[in-house]
Parts: sequence; structure tokens; C-alpha cells
Amino acid sequence: MDRNKKLITERDIQNLVLNGKSKLEITGNEIITPAAKDKINENLIKIVRLEKYSNGQNASSLTGSFNNYKNVAIGSDHTGFAMKELIKKVLTDKGYQITDVGTVDEKSCDYPDFAINVAEQINQKKVDFGILFDATGIPSSITANKIRGIRAATCYNEFSARSAREHNNANIIVMGAKTLGEETIKSILDTFLNSNFLGDRHQRRLDKISKLENN
Repeated sequence: MDRNKKLITERDIQNLVLNGKSKLEITGNEIITPAAKDKINENLIKIVRLEKYSNGQNASSLTGSFNNYKNVAIGSDHTGFAMKELIKKVLTDKGYQITDVGTVDEKSCDYPDFAINVAEQINQKKVDFGILFDATGIPSSITANKIRGIRAATCYNEFSARSAREHNNANIIVMGAKTLGEETIKSILDTFLNSNFLGDRHQRRLDKISKLENN
């Protein structure tokens, strides 16, 4: 075992629960024992990876399935408004707490405003993850990814949604309301919500992206 890494044991998780906490913050320099992982799953503890930025701030990165993290920010431009409203109902029925940043109707508007707002909700830790809609899913993703700590993925099928979570630890899913059908979008979103970040070599690659952001 690497002596420089902090060991997180079953007792540590028990103490976390006894103190009324539901979140475990890690930096990536920890080893979590199998018994501790069982306790984490048993008590629905959120694992939050803290990424240190050059300005001294930390941004969180949830490593588990978003099926267990129920706070979501959702936004769209006018082309995605109808789909946003539909998906809000789907998520509410599943028990999610929705922060709708707009838009509020189908009048022409600017997609960057809503992409930025969703990204800021995540960085301020007001929500666990985000969902964005525009015509193709491309422009909102480009916008959100300009913000440090955001990993927005344009997803167009279940495979891309699973990879976005498992390999890229995406914290925003972006979909095209004019390029995908309603049932396809529901299926893509369900896959995204139920996929876990795999860590290991994928985290090494994300660390390189974070280094690029810091520079």
C-alpha cells in the first residue's frame, strides 16, 4: 500500500454517518477499503472529489451515479424549451429536485446565458449536476466547457451517455432537442443518470485536463 495515501476505513464512514453527514470529500490521495465502500453504498454517501484550482478554490466532482444525487439544474434556449419542460416532469416523478434556470418560453433567446447559469449552479455546489438542451446539443456544450471544472458532454445515444460518465466524469449532459426524439432523449438521460465514473486511468486523463485549465 502507498504510505503517502490516506486510508479510509469502515470506522471513518460510520463516524461520518454518526455525525449526520452524507458526503465524503476526497482529493484523490485516498485508499477506500472494501468495507468502507460497502458502508458508503449502504448509507447512500456521496463521494465528492475536490479538485484544487490555481486560485485556491475547490470544485467538487461527484464520482457515483446521479441516480443517488437528486439536485439538478436544467436549462435550455428556445429550441429546447418544450423538451426541457417534458424532462422536468420525468425527473420530478423520479424524486429529483429541479432548479430551472430558463428559458421560460419559446421566444428567441441566447443559449450561452443558460449554459453559463447551469455551470455556475454546479460550481457553487447548489446542485449535483446539470442538463442542457438546445437544437443540436453542441453550442451549449461548447459554452459550458469554457468554465473551469465543468465537463459538459453532448450525448446522442446510450453509449455516448455511458462513456461520458464512466470515462469523463461528465457533470452536465447536453442533448439536441431538434436532432433526437423524445423517447431517445429519455433513454439517453436514464443511462447517464445510472452510470458511475470508473476512476483509475480515466482520472489520470482528467487530471491532465484540469492541469490545462489551470495553465
